[in-house]
Amino acid sequence: MHFKALAVLSYGALVAAWFPGEDRGIISSDGVDLFNRSSSDVSGKRWLPAGKIRGVNVGSLFVVEPWMMSNTWAKMGCGGVKSEFDCVLKLGQAAANTAFKGHWDTWVTQADLQEMISYGINTIRIPVGYWMKEDLVYADSEHFPQGGLTYLTRLCGWASDLGMYIIMDLHAAPGAQQPHNAFTGQDAPSAGFYVDYQFERALKFLEWMANLIHTNNNYRNVGMLELVNEPIQNSGNVGSMRSTYYPNAFSRIRAAERKLNIGAYDLLHIQMMNQKWGSGDPTQYLSDNWFAAYDDHRYLKWANIGDVSQSNYISTSCRDDRGGNTPTIVGEWSLSVPDNVEWTSGWDPRTQQDFYKKWFAAQIISYEKQQGWTFWSWKTELGDYRWDYQAAVKAGVIPKNLDSVYNMGVC
Repeated sequence: MHFKALAVLSYGALVAAWFPGEDRGIISSDGVDLFNRSSSDVSGKRWLPAGKIRGVNVGSLFVVEPWMMSNTWAKMGCGGVKSEFDCVLKLGQAAANTAFKGHWDTWVTQADLQEMISYGINTIRIPVGYWMKEDLVYADSEHFPQGGLTYLTRLCGWASDLGMYIIMDLHAAPGAQQPHNAFTGQDAPSAGFYVDYQFERALKFLEWMANLIHTNNNYRNVGMLELVNEPIQNSGNVGSMRSTYYPNAFSRIRAAERKLNIGAYDLLHIQMMNQKWGSGDPTQYLSDNWFAAYDDHRYLKWANIGDVSQSNYISTSCRDDRGGNTPTIVGEWSLSVPDNVEWTSGWDPRTQQDFYKKWFAAQIISYEKQQGWTFWSWKTELGDYRWDYQAAVKAGVIPKNLDSVYNMGVC
């Protein structure tokens, strides 16, 4: 990978970015070998062995998307409502807190992480909502579960102990970055994020999270902080996000790190959706993109690629160029196909395992031409492995030895 060399006077000499895949000696500005640094020392990062980011999202853990877990959602008392906001409003704060704590305690466990490791997964992407910092919530008008930070800290500690790389993703922004979408935590009638006072709330979240990552040992393997997941596409609203929010986020995160005297080798990567996402060039107004990273979401299910056929899906994925902004991680993708064909005989996952195995291979071969990938998602209650990494491995569609995809002759 290559990074644009920019002068960062406040951090001294330029250094190599912190990503999985570094297999050389990593020496910090204070002369300490970071690769061998004790995990009890919160001032340093733990580096992964050589290789690309190969990961999964822990979807619907801290930002519930009811379509993924309708049975659990109903058992929580949230059946019939569309988002976390609506569920808390329905149940009341105390009852909702109890229901969500039960969910956080069981949806992704330490055993899940150990299973991921056994499948060659080295990274988790954790979607979170701004309400994780509870004092940002407007008590008179916003309704979100409380107490999630304890479980986030536990998850990051488990993952760090296992040597996993962690991407922390601001998945749900103040005011909602998309209308009528549960991944924002609410069923908002319009995208209200793109105004200064909502940007300010998000910036306070990012400062707080950066400080937490650098001062709490459980977060020692969080190497990347994403500024906002899937901002609205093809809209004039996102111009203010690029011109105001992104530069201010860089400034505020770096200021928080500077206040903690974080060394140049230990800076967080700051991640934005890449230009291919459709909300503009994220670097347009940045004066400094050192330690920047980019997120690309690639769902052929909703892409206009012409012929909807198995051969076209595989050939499209084999030649798919997700580059442009560098380094890019394909942070969301799946094996799902268009709604109107997904359960027809030619696409039925119960009989078409060979196709889905080849299509999985074609996708990761292309995505590993970039920095790597994180599949959406680790688990669901859909009974459909096309969205469920754990189930796809058990179905024999995703190999436990991920390197084996390069020997399949798919591309």
